[in-house]
Order: sequence, then structure tokens, then C-alpha cells
Amino acid sequence: MKGMILHEPGRPLVFEELPDPIPGSGELRVRVEACGVCRTDLHVVDGELPNPKLPIIPGHEIVGRIDALGPHVDGLDIGARVGIPWLGSTCGICPYCVSHRENLCDQPVFTGYTRNGGYATHAIADARYAFRLSEEGTAAALAPLLCAGLIGWRSLRFAGDAKTLGLYGFGAAAHIIVQVANKQGRRIFAFTRPGDAGAQAFALRLGAAWAGGSGEKPPDELDAAIIYAPVGELVPAALASVRKGGIVVCAGIHMNDIPSFPYRLLWQERQIVSVANLTRRDGIDFLAFAAEAGIEARTKTYPLDQANSALADLRAGRLEGAAVLLPPPC
Repeated sequence: MKGMILHEPGRPLVFEELPDPIPGSGELRVRVEACGVCRTDLHVVDGELPNPKLPIIPGHEIVGRIDALGPHVDGLDIGARVGIPWLGSTCGICPYCVSHRENLCDQPVFTGYTRNGGYATHAIADARYAFRLSEEGTAAALAPLLCAGLIGWRSLRFAGDAKTLGLYGFGAAAHIIVQVANKQGRRIFAFTRPGDAGAQAFALRLGAAWAGGSGEKPPDELDAAIIYAPVGELVPAALASVRKGGIVVCAGIHMNDIPSFPYRLLWQERQIVSVANLTRRDGIDFLAFAAEAGIEARTKTYPLDQANSALADLRAGRLEGAAVLLPPPC
């Protein structure tokens, strides 16, 4: 197999040839068809998430076909199309797992962080955490649904029944969730980097009712806001824009420090909550909804060996939609 390897955070990935991985008990191996480039990958590569298992192959928005099965795998066959997400495995016995909160597991395994991910021609996965995918749609269009879509879906659930919803940071997750929210009859206000007319136009094309810079006041108060950008300063900005009883959802796995803010922004029963990881139920529910509703990720594709360029474009905010890596054919 071939893969892009992170040897040291803060350094470029290295394209290397490796021995073919062999699936163990309860595992499967996929021939990767596409792997999305997520902001979490950027946090891993840039050293903003602590203690990755080095060397590591990043990537956790994986679409591929099973080409090998380990012992004790039921319900999946060679050739089946599957998606592999960030949450790679859980212990199943901690208080969180047994109370249906496996996203908070005490001993989790994360794809592309503590086990090798999808910036490669092949990847190993726990069969219990692989989602069966339909044959509809290209691998590149499906890949961002495996994290940007899933975390977007979970954060939208945390926003409750909000009818007027603000999305701060209009990247991969927001461009998927604006489509979901439109299908649900919500009104979306999109907040982008100040002066980013391209991102604002993109949001409006996808159905946002309004788009502006992150420092602007929206035309109406928000019932809820979801923050996808890893920018702590957006928390008080969002609080200032939500109505009484509103909620601000922090959807990222990493965010820089939230600055102090006056209590009056939080008063009147406003709330701040965070979203952590995902559950398998999130995946089952969202992927079914996305297929039925025709949710489609807008993508820019890169050859696998150009992963560093894809990460650089994400870091610089040059993407419209999501970046996706395409491995070479075997």
C-alpha cells in the first residue's frame, strides 16, 4: 500500500510505500476510493491535538470497498461499499458506552489520529464502526459526509428546533448543513471571514437567507448559532446575536481560547454547549437523510500524493466546499 505519513507534527506528510495491512478479528480492510480532508486532520498535522499515535496516516472521511475481512465479521462482504468515520472504535463497557453516549467513551480509537486513516490506498477499520453506503453518488462527493456531514448533523441536533440559525465559518460542514437545514424549513444566516465575498456568495447560492462577516450583526436575532470555525472570539459574537433562551453550539474538536465577555451576553438563559465526536446512530440517521434528501458535498479533488497542498488550501481558506484526496488505482 501507499500512504501519506505524518512523522512529526508541524512537518509535511511524506508519501511512502508500506506493507499491506492485514485485518484482525472483527476488522475489515478497504481499498480507499476517496478520503476527505477535514479541519481535524489539519489540527492533527499542525500539532494542535495532543498525543497522536506517530507515525500516523491521517484521514477519517473514508469511502472505499472492502477487499479483505478478518475473522468474526458478520453482515459485510468483499466488494461492499462502506464509509469509515472519525470514531473508529469504543470500549463498550465504560459508563458512557453503556448509557448510549459512545461518543464520550473513556477508551476510544480515532481514525487518522490513534489508528491509521485514509490518506492511503488501503485502510483497516473496526467492522462495527463502518457504515454501509449505497451505490449512489461518487466516492468524492460522499467522503465529506463522513465527518463534516456527521458533525454538522450532530451540531444541528444540539441546536434544537431553531428556525433562524446562524452558521459561523462557512466551510465543509456548514456547506452541507445549510442544505440539510433548508430541507427542514429553517432559515440560515451564514457568517464568514470578514470580507470573504466568495464564501458569502457561495452560502447564498446554497440557500442561505443572508451572508456576512463574522463581526456583523444579522438582520434578525438568531434562535441558535453553530460555530464551525476554531475561533474562540466567535463565542461572544454569537451570544450577542442569539435571542433570549438561545443556544450557541461549538462544533469543533479544537478551538483557541474563548476571551472573557460580560455576563449580560449569557444572561436570560442563553446556553453554550460543545459537540464531541459522533455516535453510530448519528451516522445511520444522517446518511439515510442525506441519501433521501439528495444532500451533496461540493468538492475539490487532489491526487493522494498532493495531500500537503490540500491541507495548505484548507489552512489558508482557499476552498469552496471540501477537499478530497483520490488514491491512485492499484
